[in-house]
Amino acid sequence: MMCSVSSNSQVLISILLGDKLNSGKIEFGLDGGWSLSTLSGIDPSKGHSNFNLGFYFDVATKNPVWSISTGVRVKSTMGASGLDVYSLDNTNLDSVFSTGSITRKLNYFNVPIMMKYMFKNHLYAQAGIQLGLRYKGSDVFLNSIDEDDDLSYVANVKNDYHPLDGGLCAGLGYRFIKGNGMNLGLQYYYGMIDVRISDASPNEFNRTLYVNVGIPIGKGKAAAKAAQE
Repeated sequence: MMCSVSSNSQVLISILLGDKLNSGKIEFGLDGGWSLSTLSGIDPSKGHSNFNLGFYFDVATKNPVWSISTGVRVKSTMGASGLDVYSLDNTNLDSVFSTGSITRKLNYFNVPIMMKYMFKNHLYAQAGIQLGLRYKGSDVFLNSIDEDDDLSYVANVKNDYHPLDGGLCAGLGYRFIKGNGMNLGLQYYYGMIDVRISDASPNEFNRTLYVNVGIPIGKGKAAAKAAQE
């Protein structure tokens, strides 16, 4: 609950202070959208779709076509679905979910740090790294009894996973309104750290595809103020 409140508070504060965070060299905005994550190394498994939300900073360099793109995804869930069930050391639960499946949810604060190149047609490409801090982890056991009844059980697996993650990140996007409007981008994250602590378990690497929209906050107001000054 504290993490959720903290995340929402950061986003709210960012909206209210958007024009203060924007300057001639820094562009600030909100970033969010849809993501599809998987855990490489687990078979069988399926992709797990979710929503992500955060904020971004584009820091200008001396070369106008290059910038440093960073920020924080304060709400970012990774993991996978369709995993095989395992024993919960409870006869009743094992019997109920024996024919079900597991959706594994790993919640992170993710920080991408990428170099961004802007083309003349307002398309852009970016590449770099992404670092993650895991604050929650859960296995959701699911089974359907009939068309109207679904059963679920949540097991806390936070301590089974390393608190830190990291890997490569790259993407493409388009900037609307002649390069001054919102961003529509596609990014892919390739995790390079085995996030599972136990050496007896299969190695698990995060993989995530992001389809996001970035909305500048206070950029117009900041630009008008700078022009006036």
